[in-house]
Amino acid sequence: MSKKVPITVAHGDGIGPEIMAATLRILEAAGAALDIETIEIGEKVYLRGNTAGIEPSAWESLRRTKVFLKAPITTPQGGGFKSLNVTTRKTLGLFANVRPCVSYHPYVKTRHPNMNVVIVRENEEDTYAGIEYRLSPNVTQCLKLITKPGSEKIIRYAFEYARQNHRKKVTCFTKDNIMKMTDGLFHKLFDEIGAEYPDLEKEHWIVDIGAAKMADTPETFDVIVMPNLYGDILSDVAAQIAGSVGLAGSANIGDHAAMFEAIHGSAPRRAGQNLANPSGLLLGAVQMLVHIGQTEEAARVHNAWLKTIEDGIHTYDIFKPDVSKQKVGTKEFADAVIARIGQKPETLQAVQYAAGGGRPITHSRIEANAELTGVDVYVNWNGYRADELAVTLQQANGEGLALQMISNRGVKVWPEGMPETFTVDNWRCRFIGEKGQVTQQQTVSLLGRVAGLGLSIAKMEHLQYFDGVPGFSLAQGQ
Repeated sequence: MSKKVPITVAHGDGIGPEIMAATLRILEAAGAALDIETIEIGEKVYLRGNTAGIEPSAWESLRRTKVFLKAPITTPQGGGFKSLNVTTRKTLGLFANVRPCVSYHPYVKTRHPNMNVVIVRENEEDTYAGIEYRLSPNVTQCLKLITKPGSEKIIRYAFEYARQNHRKKVTCFTKDNIMKMTDGLFHKLFDEIGAEYPDLEKEHWIVDIGAAKMADTPETFDVIVMPNLYGDILSDVAAQIAGSVGLAGSANIGDHAAMFEAIHGSAPRRAGQNLANPSGLLLGAVQMLVHIGQTEEAARVHNAWLKTIEDGIHTYDIFKPDVSKQKVGTKEFADAVIARIGQKPETLQAVQYAAGGGRPITHSRIEANAELTGVDVYVNWNGYRADELAVTLQQANGEGLALQMISNRGVKVWPEGMPETFTVDNWRCRFIGEKGQVTQQQTVSLLGRVAGLGLSIAKMEHLQYFDGVPGFSLAQGQ
């Protein structure tokens, strides 16, 4: 018997304890060699006054075992409670979210019988950095952070996953026709890293038409890699159109730890009724077994599950009278899977997992010469005519800096703005060095002069060139 691998298990809230019990019974019956440490997370911990939903002792277990099998949890309603999923992913550096979305036609209803797509989603940055500000009474801001190291890691992971799992194509979704710097960086790195994998087909889609194509003909895709927000949305869409969100498992992979879970929630209305489908958590556990090197056990569990689905043994959520043969509860479904361990499906495609991992997931940082050439000063002003604001702001010109442009919600409104442009009370005012490079002291002095005009400064951003390339965008219409 294989040496037992330590893992941390959380039974969660709602239906969590039921589906975790079913999952662990199946893993044990399949011969998985696991040394389980149990921790408490979620609603009870939140309600004890811990806003993170996890105790320090639980972190100690996770850092020790480095493998986390997590049932869904309930986050109490109301402010002040942080998402435990996001906290865990970012604290442990779980940069890759991997969600296989497969159709099980004709046993699970779907319009896409040939769908077999894996969504690889960046897990730590993008708008999910959660950096938000209220800039004025009428304007809120969420910062979108796309980094070179973070993008390199997730893109390289997607290519390594594709190669390791005998996939043929990797597709990238971004919106770099609009967000040319953030999504543009992600796309650029996809092209550069993709060139290292000549054995794999590569393609890029703008995310809106790519999402439409995926929803219409998902069989044209294989592995799709995306920044965080797009990946979060479209992995749920992909799971649902494959047949059911309830059937999808999820892996969260990092350099030092990994977390495995179902993608659905805790469904408290179904708790304690022996109704819940454990399939999502079970398939997440299959990903866990592959991750820890127990590939034979992973295939044994997965094939037994496929045979159960193929035999028409279904829980209420996927039960269809014209297809299903028996409606069962959580425990009975687990019994059925256990009874089929060692069997393989006959119509659905049996699975086999390869041992060993791909190349190390590397990343790098850019070294570049930075040249400060100006500053964007965001001011709150309740007027409506940008030319009036410009007259006031031009009084702050001096020490080598002069007002070049004013924009509102990203659209240039001065000079030569149009009266039809809708404006709000937060204005971006761009001051540029009259002789090129300026110093931080000059920009600080400028802020003092703007404040001296009685204007409320909401924030400022330096305008820099990096190795001669502008590190800032133009306003729309500029």
